[in-house]
Amino acid sequence: MPRRRRPAILLLTALCAALLTAPACQHRPPARGFTVRYEEPAPADTDAATLLRTRKPAERAAAALNSYLDLPRPVTVLARSCAGEGTGYDPDTRRIELCYDDVAQERELLTDEEAVADVMTETVHHEAGHALVDALDLHFPSARAEEDAADRFAALMLIREGPQGERALRNAAAEYLLVAAADPEDDPEHAPPAERAATHLCLLRGASPTRHPDLSPHTTCTPDWPTTHTTWTKALTPFLR
Repeated sequence: MPRRRRPAILLLTALCAALLTAPACQHRPPARGFTVRYEEPAPADTDAATLLRTRKPAERAAAALNSYLDLPRPVTVLARSCAGEGTGYDPDTRRIELCYDDVAQERELLTDEEAVADVMTETVHHEAGHALVDALDLHFPSARAEEDAADRFAALMLIREGPQGERALRNAAAEYLLVAAADPEDDPEHAPPAERAATHLCLLRGASPTRHPDLSPHTTCTPDWPTTHTTWTKALTPFLR
């Protein structure tokens, strides 16, 4: 027998249907899954915010995640001005903060807006990997190991999209190579950018060799695509649709 909805909930539902601008009806987060919100940007971030709203990489990633997974908790992708703090996942708020200023930096490296949007899609999937590590209570021996796993999750999600996602993965790999050339500074929590690029391309070649004949078939890749696919799919079993 279905549960009866409380009168207060019924009344609020009716009011929200009639008055979509009512404060109580705005920004009501879903009970589960990934959703996207935007904060007003700082003046310097206006162009970057416009790119995100126009190209919708966050919405693209959220839609792919929600079609693949039934996450029994809400995770918000919040686009905002971060004042240099950097994009990341906050387990306390269950929020992926997608920084406008990071978008601006990508635009300096990649002049093509489609490529920038692809890189931001990969970024959201990477941070979603951290959100899933949190939701599944997975444990890794180091921060670097978790970052590597999040990279592989991003590759998995983009490869699942087919050609469009594979293009995004190649653009993300190209961006890592540009970062490696421009800024060789070490980041102990992440693999070196050139190594992250190589991982993306290795996984792409393993998953779709016929569509990417230019990627060398003679190099042994670590991690390999079957292991990555199996490891993440097994971990995600409680949430798979």
